Amino acid sequence: MTSRNLLVELFVEELPPKALNKLGEAFSTVLSESLKSQGLLDAASVVTSFASPRRLAAHVTAVADKAADKQVAQKLMPASVGLDANGQATPALLKKLQALGAEASAVSGLRKEHDGKADILFFDAIQAGATLAEGLKKALDEALTKLPIPKVMTYQINDGWESVNFVRPAHGLVALHGSVVVPVSVLGLNAGNTTHGHRFEASQPVITLKDADSYAAQLRDEGAVIASFAERKAEIARQIKVAADKQGLTPIEDEALLDEVTALVERPNVLLGQFEQEFLTVPQECLILTMKANQKYFPLLDASGKLTNKFLIVSNINPADPGKVIGGNERVVRPRLADAKFFFDQDRKKTLESRLAGLGKVVYHNKLGSQSERNERVVAIATLIAQQLGEAGFVAKVAQAARLSKADLITDMVGEFPELQGIMGRYYAQHEGLADDVAYAIEDHYRPRFAGDALPRSQVGVVVALADKLETLVGLFSIGEKPTGDKDPFALRRQALGILRMLIETDLPLAFDTLVAQTLSVFHGNPEVAEAIQAFCFDRLAVNLRDQGASAQEVDAVLALTPSLLSEISRRLAAVQAFANLPEAPALAAANKRVSNILKKVDGEVRAEVNASLLQESAEKALHQALAEVTPKADQLFDAGDYAGSLQALAVLKAPVDTFFDAVMVNADDPALKANRLGLLATLHQAMNRVADLSKLAS
Repeated sequence: MTSRNLLVELFVEELPPKALNKLGEAFSTVLSESLKSQGLLDAASVVTSFASPRRLAAHVTAVADKAADKQVAQKLMPASVGLDANGQATPALLKKLQALGAEASAVSGLRKEHDGKADILFFDAIQAGATLAEGLKKALDEALTKLPIPKVMTYQINDGWESVNFVRPAHGLVALHGSVVVPVSVLGLNAGNTTHGHRFEASQPVITLKDADSYAAQLRDEGAVIASFAERKAEIARQIKVAADKQGLTPIEDEALLDEVTALVERPNVLLGQFEQEFLTVPQECLILTMKANQKYFPLLDASGKLTNKFLIVSNINPADPGKVIGGNERVVRPRLADAKFFFDQDRKKTLESRLAGLGKVVYHNKLGSQSERNERVVAIATLIAQQLGEAGFVAKVAQAARLSKADLITDMVGEFPELQGIMGRYYAQHEGLADDVAYAIEDHYRPRFAGDALPRSQVGVVVALADKLETLVGLFSIGEKPTGDKDPFALRRQALGILRMLIETDLPLAFDTLVAQTLSVFHGNPEVAEAIQAFCFDRLAVNLRDQGASAQEVDAVLALTPSLLSEISRRLAAVQAFANLPEAPALAAANKRVSNILKKVDGEVRAEVNASLLQESAEKALHQALAEVTPKADQLFDAGDYAGSLQALAVLKAPVDTFFDAVMVNADDPALKANRLGLLATLHQAMNRVADLSKLAS
């Protein structure tokens, strides 16, 4: 067997830019994994992925031209079925051997093995290893099948009759094992050793590759193509920084835009363009969005983060005189900016309040009515929340912000750029002279929009954002639109996490169960929905807390009590974590679990009451005395919010609790004595589980 490096390239028409990086990684990964599974790769083989607008390629080191032969054992049938009484092969056995390509003489070489019930016949044979041509064909078919293609095209291959399906029409296939062409075919193409470089910049139209290892260098030197996605991206980032530094400006940071531009060019060349100063009167979010989304430019900001009239273009050509390229791009962007300015000027001619009637024509959900009806619910919910937090002036601001929060949905600017919803509402509110906390609440009520996003900047914004997300969550749960598995079309998991984050991080004195109940009252919904929403939200919270490093036991201990004030959860969790490190913790957690199990088995309610005159054993008297001394101190610390101190105060109960269970029979024959001891355990359970359910910490 000979081992050489392998290069496979599929040359195609321009691939979808937003999917290119994933396509390149998937192509090389699946291809190499398939070759490895067939025994054609060395243990130390290294895979390098290449992806440009017109090619997907993979370079794999140490690839064998043929996989090693291997011995295989083929299970045939029970010996009683395959052999007659004289030990001769039955027709069934002969037929099976024939199907495997073996001669009748192979019967004498069959192996018997007992499987615990009967003797089984096995046929041992040597399976020839796959050749590289066979293995690569299989690997290519598998790689193309498993590509994460956004949308498949159907096109005819060169014979004019047969059609194939792929992301874009393919025009060339390279398969080089060292310098030797591997004879494989795919998508109607036969493998060769030639490819194409840049459409305009290549020194020659067809590049003949010397061997697998010269691929990247030849494409760069002869084809004017940086084949590696990662190298091309790094080169664009470098050029952008150099160009921006020359101007003393900072480019906008946008990883997705950088990836998309990397997928659009093969030979990047960053150029500086500019537009007229007059367009800077338009909110910079509008200008930045139109330059990024429509033109793929990188806007430049000054030291204070304010947009300038300069931007960077990533060109795919490098002419001696870049003036025409720059001028062409400046001419193209000007109408876009003019449109944005027109929309902004026109929108400001009408107040947000005057647009509210138009929300009635916008459908929110066929079972939940229009955006106008939804808006009324959000105002009602926001008002109920605000009344718990502030005086009349605060409530009025919240109601105004909630009422105007969706008005910008029917402005021209948001109609053109939906991503600016909320942002434009804030600008228009400021233009009308509304209070800043009202204006910013209109923008911020969509926050947090994703994991790690900032929360609303003011309490007015927090209340409106809570109302908006609660309306969405409760409303959609009420009509049965719950997330299932990995399907969450209305992003309810994100809405739930937004609500949880605001309640936890803002430390507002708002009870979660009360908020859900108030929202449900606006919908006149079924109380059972509240239970489903609480379970859903606490499940999301549990996942989030575990992702932050807390153990499942610690999280379960805190959430088992379903605390109403979610702002307390972080302190409760920290207290449980501190308690879990105490030497007394394991014994107390185990005792707590034992107490919980005893109390669960009792019919009826067990009150946490103890008649001291019925205490007989010294161990139960000692436990009662210890509780009388410890509980007031633990309760005082709990009421002061010192949850860690409250739990740690309970550590002294270990000895009396251990002694109690060693020396006292809870289920005494005397009913009064039994009831009193159960009351003592209920008192212990109540004292120990105010911060968290400590029984969840028991292993």
